Amino acid sequence: MATHSPLADLSQRLLGKAPGELDEEERRVLAGIESGTIVSRDAADVSDERATFGERLSDRVAKIGGSWAFIIAFTLVLIGWMLLNSDILTHFGRAFDPYPYIFLNLLLSTVAAIQAPVIMMSQNRQSAKGRLAASLDYETNLRAELDILRVHHKIDHLVLARLDAIEAKIDALAGRGIDGLAKSAPGA
Repeated sequence: MATHSPLADLSQRLLGKAPGELDEEERRVLAGIESGTIVSRDAADVSDERATFGERLSDRVAKIGGSWAFIIAFTLVLIGWMLLNSDILTHFGRAFDPYPYIFLNLLLSTVAAIQAPVIMMSQNRQSAKGRLAASLDYETNLRAELDILRVHHKIDHLVLARLDAIEAKIDALAGRGIDGLAKSAPGA
């Protein structure tokens, strides 16, 4: 006689699936139910645990590059560069990048060429975090639904047991009542 694992029993009873048909989230939820542990996890923490150095770096660059502080500082640097090369250093004949600021254009193009893919990497990571959050939410929701279903089964079982006990008492009382009526009837 083959014995079924508790996971197989839970899988069949709660989800109506064989263990081989379960996806990873369902397996984790059923394992959590079986062991009595919590399945909910913070998506940000899980994502940060899995992040590589490059992913964390791209997040930092995107955070800095997408801030008002960066925009204001970069604007001030550009204005300073132009003033320095147009007025101050030109006055002394030492302007290293006079108007039309060819070297400045090269630097700006280089910054844009590097910054754009890094920001796209960060956006891809944010998208992956969203997918991970959805997966973890699904696990939590599935666990809650299955726990509610298990509670319903327990309540149904208790109600049926209680009804069986009441029915047995009614049968016992009815049996005594019929026997009592038969003994007290005339001609008995």
